[in-house]
Amino acid sequence: MRAMAQTGLTYAADPYDRERYERLRSIAAEIIAVRGEIEPAPVRDLFARDVGHATPKVDVRGAIFRDDTVLLVRERSDGNWTLPGGWADPGETPSAAVVREITEESGLETRATRLLACWDRDAQNHPPAPFYAYKLFFACEVIRERPLPENRETFEVAYFPEDALPPLSLARVTPAEVRALFDLHRHPERPAAFD
Repeated sequence: MRAMAQTGLTYAADPYDRERYERLRSIAAEIIAVRGEIEPAPVRDLFARDVGHATPKVDVRGAIFRDDTVLLVRERSDGNWTLPGGWADPGETPSAAVVREITEESGLETRATRLLACWDRDAQNHPPAPFYAYKLFFACEVIRERPLPENRETFEVAYFPEDALPPLSLARVTPAEVRALFDLHRHPERPAAFD
């Protein structure tokens, strides 16, 4: 609904159509606010700043496997765990984005070796979010280990086995996604998962 309103506001010239699209955008913000249990005003402001034809954002995540474990980082925002990653920046390839994010959040220098999955965020049972996003998951290998740098996003790094995952930051990664990534890691002959 938000994307429809944003795209409509981009192309609509008629003032009555613009008014309808602004109302639609406001309703979308109210729905997100109610589902996310937050105030609607900041969501409306966030939506109003995003202009132009609506397109998905790209979230990149790195899966670093060691023996039968995967590396997770602990998020400051909610205290839960996730695969290191975040938003890709314009002008940055997806593999460069995931390598940068892993270094920022874990201190590890890595190389992306394989695209494991490209999933629509909303189709993977994540909690509601203000933006539509595609999630790209890459297998990565460690080139050099360094201590966790001081940063605003994460405060702990650890490896976990598939059957003993800590509480996950569900806005970032779901248990089903992690299980699917373990399966793809164990079966490198399989193609990347998508949709």
